[in-house]
Amino acid sequence: AARSRSLFLWDDGRPMRFYLRPGLAKLRLAPLVLAGGGRLCRVQEPGAVLLAQPGEAAPDGAVSTEYVTECVERNQRLPLEPFLLAARGRLAFTEAEDAALLQAVRGQGTVRVSGRALWVELEQSGLTRHSWQAMRDRYLRHLRPRLWEPPQTEDPTQIEGLFAAANREFESTESGSDSSDVAELSTQDEVERSPGETTSHLKTGPEDSAFLDTQLQMQERPKSTCSSSSMVGQVVKTMEHFMEKFAVDLVTVTQAFLKNSGDVEATSYFLQTGQRLDGYPVWSREDDLELQKDDEHVKNKLIAKFGAENVAKRIVFRES
Repeated sequence: AARSRSLFLWDDGRPMRFYLRPGLAKLRLAPLVLAGGGRLCRVQEPGAVLLAQPGEAAPDGAVSTEYVTECVERNQRLPLEPFLLAARGRLAFTEAEDAALLQAVRGQGTVRVSGRALWVELEQSGLTRHSWQAMRDRYLRHLRPRLWEPPQTEDPTQIEGLFAAANREFESTESGSDSSDVAELSTQDEVERSPGETTSHLKTGPEDSAFLDTQLQMQERPKSTCSSSSMVGQVVKTMEHFMEKFAVDLVTVTQAFLKNSGDVEATSYFLQTGQRLDGYPVWSREDDLELQKDDEHVKNKLIAKFGAENVAKRIVFRES
């Protein structure tokens, strides 16, 4: 079809005015704008559409230069909103795209959402105009936190309910997760060690079982009676800190605590790296099921995998 000569005219017939700083992009786009009935401004004027190239520093309200080429390609004047750039020059997400992301991600497991395979699939499907990296960043940093607000109360029963909900998701998603999409937030069931270290970590002699029993006995001693609300308040502050520091939601932080038996330092390291601080793997649902078996052979296998101290801590943590 012949290119429309009224491509860049407003509904009332006035020509659209564009401002783009001098450069190669302006030389390339000027003929397209003029051929479509638009005008180019020598200086930025009130009411003129400010054009900027994606990726370059641009003020809020700037429109991507892709707007011009897209209008010409489709041979129709398109709305400006989908081509608005954020302050850093990145293409802004529209409300419709946010809604599409939320719909597409609904029902997906936490590990899959935090990985990359899902987002590559969405990019290939043309869900939005953005790259898979931008879509994942948009969801994890801006959309998902809105779905899971941090608790505003220090009521112990509410915290217990939160851990219960996260534990249910932990149990339902661990065994069915796609191993291909856990590059950034995955766990390593095996880590490279020197031969000496490997022999030490796989040791499952009587002294290891004895150490495990000793740890359990120590954990069973009466605990000091401290303020329940004070403890819960500290937990809330720690979780809120992790949410802000690592840009993740409440469920992700809670599950990280579950996978690391409630250890704050190990949880922080895991949220940052996807691995355990001490080099051992994190706990999975399958491991917890094995842990419940009253079998000495199974217990020794877990000790070989996690170490006697970690197994002892896990038993106490799961009982609590």
